[in-house]
Amino acid sequence: MKDSIQQELEKLDIEQLKQVFEFISFLKFRARLATIPAIDETNLAALYCEFAEEDRQFVELGISEYAELLKHENSLVSRLCLETDLPRLCLEEIP
Repeated sequence: MKDSIQQELEKLDIEQLKQVFEFISFLKFRARLATIPAIDETNLAALYCEFAEEDRQFVELGISEYAELLKHENSLVSRLCLETDLPRLCLEEIP
């Protein structure tokens, strides 16, 4: 069979050889795709729920840290306003 293919290849011009090469590349690509395992949707759904819960926890943690940073920033701004005696630059202090 290889000999027959070789003989046929020798009869082809450059453009036809390019097409054969592209087809061989496609066959190799398709063979690689066949080895990729199928996605288990049940497992995927469980992972999605797990990561969604982790994301929710991170957001809640981030919000509380953000609130603390705002309090700290407000105290710095208040102190700066008092120390520099520039009330026109100071905003209303947030408790």
